[in-house]
Amino acid sequence: MRFIFSALLVLTLAACASQGPTAPPASDASNPSTATDTLRVTAAKQTIDVDKSSVEQLTTADSDLWARIRRGFQMPDLHNDLVDMQANWYAQRPDYVQRMTERSQKYLYYIVEELESRHMPTELALLPFIESAYNPQALSVAKAAGMWQFVPGTGRTYNLKQNMWLDERRDVMASTGAALDYLSRLHDMFGDWYLALAAYNWGEGNVQRAIARNQAAGLPTDYESLRMPNETRNYVPKLQAVKNIVTNPQVYGLTLPSIPNHPYFVTVTTSHDIDVEVAAKLANMTPDEFRALNPSFKKPVIVGATEPQILLPFDNASAFEHNLKAYAGQLSSWTTYTVTERTRPQALAEKIGVDPQTLMSVNKIPAGMRLKPGSTLVVPRGDDDDEDISADVAESAVLAMEPDVPDTRKMLIRVRRKQTMAAIAERYHVSIGQLRAWNRTHRSMAMPGQVIVLHVPVGTAVPSEPGPQKIATAIPDGAKVERVDARAAEAKPSRREKAGRGRVRATIGKTAAHSAKPARHSVAASKPAQKTSKVADSHDKSESKSKSKS
Repeated sequence: MRFIFSALLVLTLAACASQGPTAPPASDASNPSTATDTLRVTAAKQTIDVDKSSVEQLTTADSDLWARIRRGFQMPDLHNDLVDMQANWYAQRPDYVQRMTERSQKYLYYIVEELESRHMPTELALLPFIESAYNPQALSVAKAAGMWQFVPGTGRTYNLKQNMWLDERRDVMASTGAALDYLSRLHDMFGDWYLALAAYNWGEGNVQRAIARNQAAGLPTDYESLRMPNETRNYVPKLQAVKNIVTNPQVYGLTLPSIPNHPYFVTVTTSHDIDVEVAAKLANMTPDEFRALNPSFKKPVIVGATEPQILLPFDNASAFEHNLKAYAGQLSSWTTYTVTERTRPQALAEKIGVDPQTLMSVNKIPAGMRLKPGSTLVVPRGDDDDEDISADVAESAVLAMEPDVPDTRKMLIRVRRKQTMAAIAERYHVSIGQLRAWNRTHRSMAMPGQVIVLHVPVGTAVPSEPGPQKIATAIPDGAKVERVDARAAEAKPSRREKAGRGRVRATIGKTAAHSAKPARHSVAASKPAQKTSKVADSHDKSESKSKSKS
């Protein structure tokens, strides 16, 4: 299995400042196979063959990248108390500044190159310090991802792919291009870099409305005069504070790491699948080092059909090429499987002979979820499977999930008597919270005639709804009336319930037989009472029908 390396883009910061990269052995241009495997570096819009050129030839007059950044400042300086406060905040945290600037070494050169090619202020190269502390893996509570913190919608607007395999909001080159496109558009819209930055943080619509409010009130419409949230109010002062530190770090008691003014990484592409761990191993890098430059790959396998751009430090790219040619093992140990029906991950794992924990971990399936039909999962390859993932799967694969709850059917129950929601929930074996959610209510009581929505498991027997209150005995005027509430019952009473009812009837009969007063006679022992009872029952039935219709 072979890789085809194509010419692509380089750029970004410091490898080892003291040690220049070593060029690989010259390739045989007469050998077509060797020629197609040649790695190439793209810097400053020109292609350089690494077999003939050292990366040192890419270095410009400035030996240190910070000097180049300072020379490209274009924005007017902002002077206010907020700037001083933010600068002091950084000055009091030298360890944080050190980690942040060291992390930026991998990416900063590339961003400066892109800014200069667009004639944009190099202050914008400092913006990821504010957005993400130069962490391409950063994810905010608002789901903004990457160094430039794109939310999903804005990312799609600027053509950043977000699919099963890739999230280009984290891709160093793709996200930088999208961010600079967005900032250019905002600057064209507002004609001011401060307002463009406010819109990048707060949204262009919010800035436009803030400007309109000030215009209507006859107030200035510059950045400092607009009414805006505190986060946006401090956004430009934060950038100005970092700019002040880069301009003169000694004033704040800080030291910036030296960043060589030449590309940190080159770009390699492949037409075959390769595991992330294998690629890192062939490049003489740890998986964490590899992912720091390639954070957009979401799965443990890099799909060749997507024409991926793999970023590697210059020297590591040469090692990768050399080690790949000598590698005799399997490049990829993963493939895909598409489910055709709703299923649980555990059941699917058993079906295809995969460890359930591996299946759920690799595909990031939360506990308590079920897979929907058409879902594509990454699974280990079989011993006899050497086919790469197809372009169609790479382009259109999705993983769709839903909560793993029993299949239910919707029922409408008409309440026949006043009762608590808790009683209804207990009768139908659901929670009070579910019952209230289904019926969109916070009430604790259900009234006669009210229709209750239920979702009950398919195939489960449903208890009958208890009827209204009934009069058990009826006696002449002035006598004491005893009422007995109808009990909730299953469709078929149990033997114990039947026996209990028989004992109650026997007790009532004995009590009636030994009663001293006619008014205490049972219904069966008194003919006048029988007639009254029929009238009462008739009235009760008509009342029940009336309530049912209502």
